Amino acid sequence: MRPFTYAQSQTADEAVKEVTTTPEAKYIAGGTNLLDLMKIDVMRPGHLVNVNHLEHTEINETPEGGLKLGAMARNADTAYHELVETRYPLLSHAILAGASAQIRNMASNGGNLLQRTRCYYFYDTQTPCNKREPGSGCSAIKGYNRDLAILGTSEQCIATHPSDMAVALTALDATVRVTGKNGHRAIPILEFHRLPGNTPHLDTNLQPDELITHIELPANNFAQHYSYLKLRDRASYAFALVSVAAVLELEEGEIKEVRVAVGGVAHKPWRKPEAEAQLKGQPPTAENFQKLAEAYLEGAKGYGDNTFKIELAKRAIVRALLDATERGVNA
Repeated sequence: MRPFTYAQSQTADEAVKEVTTTPEAKYIAGGTNLLDLMKIDVMRPGHLVNVNHLEHTEINETPEGGLKLGAMARNADTAYHELVETRYPLLSHAILAGASAQIRNMASNGGNLLQRTRCYYFYDTQTPCNKREPGSGCSAIKGYNRDLAILGTSEQCIATHPSDMAVALTALDATVRVTGKNGHRAIPILEFHRLPGNTPHLDTNLQPDELITHIELPANNFAQHYSYLKLRDRASYAFALVSVAAVLELEEGEIKEVRVAVGGVAHKPWRKPEAEAQLKGQPPTAENFQKLAEAYLEGAKGYGDNTFKIELAKRAIVRALLDATERGVNA
């Protein structure tokens, strides 16, 4: 690990000023991903700004009936919070499907959204990687790519985003609130993460100085019909080959609202609201869910080892939606 300096901030404004005025500075909260990357020389911040003592640790209701999740709140505290478990059980299930209990106790909500890909070649500093060193090439495209992306890829990168929490937040249509030297702004979760394009080294649309302060969940009626399905090589502490966050609102046997987000298949959680809209007013049947799955995987491209994920993702979408339908019926 390379030498670095360190500062601790008490307010968001202090933290932003520290990052803005200090070269090569990065925020650090739980550090469950950043410190690992620093140890293997993938990330090389010269200065760390500790934001663990900021005020953004609470989980509260919003005036509109939604929920406000502090960015510095721990993943475990979020998953087991009474309001999350009762109103947004999809999010609770997704968080508990990720990492280990020890990591969930340390990882922050904001940091979870900012974790970087687990692509083998990104972690291997002896191989070319456009995400790690722009312009060096992508070793994964013609290399071992079983875990990597089949949607939204480019000639520059086929990495996937690893977060379970982000997949659920995408299905729940969350908003990410941030602050920086130019003030506060709100970023819809669908616009927060980026596809690789020609800039695979940029994971999100955050500016370098911006800090996540909290995540807002809108009020919804998805506490009854929901499912988080995570398909992986082993039952614990493994990243998803494919994950699906699915929620439904049913009325008189028809779909009033449906949302699906897929993880493990792209550089960001994959959602297609225009495809979801086609199911409104339709019965919640396997045939209709199959149509949605086909629309979600339109344009998917396999790279050899990961081609199986195209069919796997389709089946996972159908299964998750059927599970969500049956959960409410049998509750």
